[in-house]
Amino acid sequence: MLKTLLKQVGSFRTAAILTPFFTGLEVVMGVLIPYVTSWIIDRGIAAGNLRNVCLYGGLMIVLAAFSLLFGILSGRCSAKASTGFAYNLRNAMFQNVQTFSFSNIDKFSTSGLITRLTTDVSNLQNAFQMLMRISVRAPFNMILSVLMCVFINFKMSLIFLVALVILGVALFFILSKTMKLFTQVFQKYDDLNGTVQENIAAIRVVKAFVREDFENTKFRKAAEALYRLFVKTETLQAINHPIMMLVVYGCIMALSWFGAHFIVVGELTTGQLTSLFTYVMTILSSLMMLSMIFVNLTMSAASGRRVAEVIDERADITSPVNALHVVKDGCIDFENVSFSYNIGKKPAEGNGSHEYAINNVTLHFNSGETIGIIGGTGCGKSTLATLISRLYDATEGYVRVGGVDVRRYDLETLRNNVSMVLQNNVLFSGTILDNLRWGKEDATLEECQEACRMACADEFIEQMPLKYETRIEQNGSNVSGGQKQRLCIARALLKKPKILILDDSTSACDTATDARIRQAFSRAIPGTTKIIIAQRVMSMEHTDRIVVMDNGRVVGFDTHENLLKNNAIYQEIYRLQTQDTGDFDEK
Repeated sequence: MLKTLLKQVGSFRTAAILTPFFTGLEVVMGVLIPYVTSWIIDRGIAAGNLRNVCLYGGLMIVLAAFSLLFGILSGRCSAKASTGFAYNLRNAMFQNVQTFSFSNIDKFSTSGLITRLTTDVSNLQNAFQMLMRISVRAPFNMILSVLMCVFINFKMSLIFLVALVILGVALFFILSKTMKLFTQVFQKYDDLNGTVQENIAAIRVVKAFVREDFENTKFRKAAEALYRLFVKTETLQAINHPIMMLVVYGCIMALSWFGAHFIVVGELTTGQLTSLFTYVMTILSSLMMLSMIFVNLTMSAASGRRVAEVIDERADITSPVNALHVVKDGCIDFENVSFSYNIGKKPAEGNGSHEYAINNVTLHFNSGETIGIIGGTGCGKSTLATLISRLYDATEGYVRVGGVDVRRYDLETLRNNVSMVLQNNVLFSGTILDNLRWGKEDATLEECQEACRMACADEFIEQMPLKYETRIEQNGSNVSGGQKQRLCIARALLKKPKILILDDSTSACDTATDARIRQAFSRAIPGTTKIIIAQRVMSMEHTDRIVVMDNGRVVGFDTHENLLKNNAIYQEIYRLQTQDTGDFDEK
């Protein structure tokens, strides 16, 4: 974990090194000031020597000025290094997430990734700044102060040994208890963020079903769980302060008692006792800072593990060595393909939770064909399509595109040639043109207009005041479901793919628009293999062939007419939709 995190210091390494250097110099100046104070008292005030008072007073001002200067330099360097460290951490995490396959993303919840990119990184930033400054200042201050006490009077310095033992035992007790609690705290943060994210994303559904009270209760439970853990953790940390104050006052009383005795017998001067009081406060405040450091490092260690997990996570799906960069055509072959969502592993025998989503599928689609895939909800239609572009890899068997195993292609090449419009259509903040150019960065306005005409999106775009410069709000909240679908189809068409997959992508369009889109495809992109996943038989009637799926298996693959004659499941689907106007998923 440490190796992974420290790599992210990167170009801010110089500032990170200079911070403890300047902090050390600041501490040296500060530690010398109490000793010079004893000279002012003993050699100036007590001796009635005004010249020494002025001389040592001037020396104190010089030491204080240098301490201030070094403190400013240390603060500037630590700010640069810690914020740079956080910047690099977020960049490293975000860039690595972009390489993740769907199976990698499945390991981390969306809310968990957000917490890691925000709260966890902020904790690490604060901890790193603390390590560079306070973790240098506190022990260095304490060590130098103890040395000065030993130099002034060895016997009196033994008082601090007792204080160190008491504080060490207390600190060990607190840390042993809080370490486990902080790990639980960040898990609760994930739950809380997940609740917030889900509610905000689905706020229209919440209001439509008048479920505000239910959502408030759910949020309150997540917040209360976090509250209880924090109270428990903070209570343990709070024990540290009274113990520290008990030790401080005990040391002051011991110094007063024994110091007075040593002054009477002539082993200690008034100025030296005064400086000892200053040093004891310095030592104990340093110990207080050290205890805070350990507590905060305990908290940041949990954050560090979570951040390192994301940075160290290696993508399950990558481009092979000597990858192919040319896709010959759009023919597709599934050869004995099975797939489990158990992160690409073969499911355990008898373990129902790890059953195959796709089971022993063998199919061949010719290049340029229009293929329909139909079946009940959860039968594996979408899963089958994701294997073509390697969003997941088959657990068993082979998927070939253009006659070549998809695992031999360069990922970018494969996914540029297999354009997929997913079930959950996503638009990004920006103009319509910006969203369309996700399909092709350098697409001209004319190319975008042509793609929109094929997707029947031009008819509503032209009615907008700013047309293609109309701004799309986050997740396309200012356009209808059908408009969003048509924009996503147009975006996919701009890639000019050899394979186009529409995963229930016209479900929000009326039947007339759906028919026009299919007609435009057959006319404008005849050489592209088109796979249409849909619930409506009407969307399938004019395809070349139809795959009928049930419970992860292919139970029919033929033309619409032949399936109506020979396939019982397809017949039932057709009957429910055309005669009873029912939903075949209810059978």
